[in-house]
Amino acid sequence: MKTKSLSMDTVLVQCEGNIVSDMDGEKVMLSIERGKYFNLGQVGGDIWELIGTPRSVKEIVEELRKSYEIDLEICEQDVIPFLQNLLQEDLIRISGDK
Repeated sequence: MKTKSLSMDTVLVQCEGNIVSDMDGEKVMLSIERGKYFNLGQVGGDIWELIGTPRSVKEIVEELRKSYEIDLEICEQDVIPFLQNLLQEDLIRISGDK
């Protein structure tokens, strides 16, 4: 499976069919379709909440920068690979794609 590359303008949204729960401040998820369990952690859980509605990568980064008071470059270096992994695991999709 070839993963699409993300730009700051790419708009992402959650895929349906995942069961998500809070466990001690961290988000955990079960992908029904894939039969896999994921621990998103606290920041990953925040990202998951943000993309409950379509958001651009830039919007996600900006929201996290506000919440965690982190440098833009560091935030991008951490968030983009995380989003890429969620995309590769079919947990999120590019808005408009089916």
